Amino acid sequence: MRILVTGATGFVGRNVVGGLLRAGVSVRALTRDPAAARLPGAAEVAGGDLTEPGSLAPALEGVDRMYLFPVEETAEEVIRLARGAGVRRIVDLSAASVTAGLHTNPVERAVEESGAEWTHVRPCGFMANMLQIWAPSVRAERVVRYPFADEPMNLIHEADIADVAVAALLEDGHHGRAYTLTGPRTITVREQVRAIGEALGEEVRYEEVTRERARELMRAQGGFAAESADLMLGFVEYGGERPSSEDGYADQDWSALMRVWPDVEKVTGHPPRDFARWAGDHADDFR
Repeated sequence: MRILVTGATGFVGRNVVGGLLRAGVSVRALTRDPAAARLPGAAEVAGGDLTEPGSLAPALEGVDRMYLFPVEETAEEVIRLARGAGVRRIVDLSAASVTAGLHTNPVERAVEESGAEWTHVRPCGFMANMLQIWAPSVRAERVVRYPFADEPMNLIHEADIADVAVAALLEDGHHGRAYTLTGPRTITVREQVRAIGEALGEEVRYEEVTRERARELMRAQGGFAAESADLMLGFVEYGGERPSSEDGYADQDWSALMRVWPDVEKVTGHPPRDFARWAGDHADDFR
């Protein structure tokens, strides 16, 4: 068995690679820059870009299962090439917002129509997103500036997403399933900041700011923070539409994303990791 992991250097992808290697299977890890991948030596690192499907032929050779990072624009062609190369099982990374009916995912549809065995992995918000929006200010000032102090959020550890994906890649019985993945409970921003401080062993202050100020701060950071600011702060809905309410989010029903879903434990046999565990795992990233 040889499994191709696309998006192998991302938060989830790295954990998928590690989980598969621990299971003793052959792993080929796809990345745009193999020289900078910093993946375990047992992984075969292959160059390729999901936005350029023609670059994937060498990486697909001899592969029979694939973890698919979603790139909507090229998904159909990537999946067609994979099937032509002999890939018979595809596990794709999707989102819990699809379960909630907030939008549809064309990658899911393409996977289902491919004729491959398929499993959709639909996580809620990534705990790891906080590394990309809060870590700079925590490292520099030991402070988080953000709105929504006491509103509950449903977040998941990237390792739990990977554990479910690994199980679906290796085990039978997951074909045709869509797993909605959440943490063990909802958690507020104030509680998250407190947990980061406890992981560091020192105080991290929380400063409530408006959505507008938070957007300014996130845009100034660039990268993921800038790209995701409007969605995370409610200035746009899933699908890119602007909400009619000034408060944001009002036009969509988020109740399904506030539920604690049982799928992590159902698939893996262990309960999902909580935010305190995640903060401890990433304490050095905030330090």
